[in-house]
Amino acid sequence: MRLLIQRVAKGSVSIDGETVGKTGPGLVVLVGVTHSDTAADAEYLVNKCVNLRIFTDENGKMNRSLLETGGTMLAISQFTLYGDCVKGRRPGFDLAARPEMAEVLYETFVKLVRETGVHVETGRFGADMMVEIHNDGPVTFLLESRPK
Repeated sequence: MRLLIQRVAKGSVSIDGETVGKTGPGLVVLVGVTHSDTAADAEYLVNKCVNLRIFTDENGKMNRSLLETGGTMLAISQFTLYGDCVKGRRPGFDLAARPEMAEVLYETFVKLVRETGVHVETGRFGADMMVEIHNDGPVTFLLESRPK
């Protein structure tokens, strides 16, 4: 499982011109799922994501987590995080999980984040979405679940 997390001043996701989710200040998290992922991968990444100290403290140091700041999250499913661009000019997506599996693990990720007390809004799995991200810093990290 891969997460591309961005610390944001604000973010939103729209479908057909209608805003369906928003956040800020907090995180926009793009969530990718591969074939071998399990609920344990989602649990590991939720713990990592909400506790990662990437928000500034009173001294301007990255020393506070999403939980500590009371920030919110916008979680978006993103199968292209498993796009393979090594060969040719067209990405291959063989590493991305099938939609029926990916959706279950994406929903598991969102549920587990909510259980930490973080307010989470989402896009719509499989929809064509317009995501607006106001990256703060910019601060962006790629997190991956533990090797299997």
